[in-house]
This record gives sequence, structure tokens and C-alpha cells, in this order.
Amino acid sequence: MDAATIRQLVEQISIPDDGTISRTIYQDEAIKAVLFGFSAGQELSEHTATAPAILHFVQGEARVTLGPEVIDAKPNTWVYMPARLPHSIQTRTPVIMLLLLLKGAR
Repeated sequence: MDAATIRQLVEQISIPDDGTISRTIYQDEAIKAVLFGFSAGQELSEHTATAPAILHFVQGEARVTLGPEVIDAKPNTWVYMPARLPHSIQTRTPVIMLLLLLKGAR
């Protein structure tokens, strides 16, 4: 396996004026890393994932619903979600978030 390095995540994506953008920055058979840019006031409606996932909030603030729990995410908030956990995101400010889908850990 070759090493992959990204030194500054915030330089890898531009937050849109209105909406959400995503960019896959790494993928192999075990993991998929997707960088998201959300403008303020965006919502990712409740959904589930078939694999466990990690959310790392790089920049901004958001309200994150994880099943029955609600948390306030700020820069450097780190969240582990087991597979099939209903979750949603509502941004309060512009947000950059790294999603790691752990495809090899069902």
C-alpha cells in the first residue's frame, strides 16, 4: 500500500455560497474518505450507512443527531457511528467535515 498524505484539509475543498459539496479524497477496499463543505443553514436529512463511520469536524459548527442523542459539533469534534445508526446534520455556520466510511468493518 502506498502512503497518502494531505497536510491541510481546509485547502482541499471550497465551501459553496449556498449548498453542499463533497469530494472523495481517498478510497481503497477498507476505507473511503470524503471531505464535505456545507454553507451555513444546510441540512443533511436523517439517513443510515451500511458501514461504521467517523465524522471529524474540521471547521465550523453544526447540530448532529445520532439516534436519540443530539450534540453540538465544533472544530475538532470527532464522532464514531456504528453501522445503521440514524443520523443527520444541520449546519449553523459554514462547515468542513471529513467523513471516514469504514467499509472493511461491517
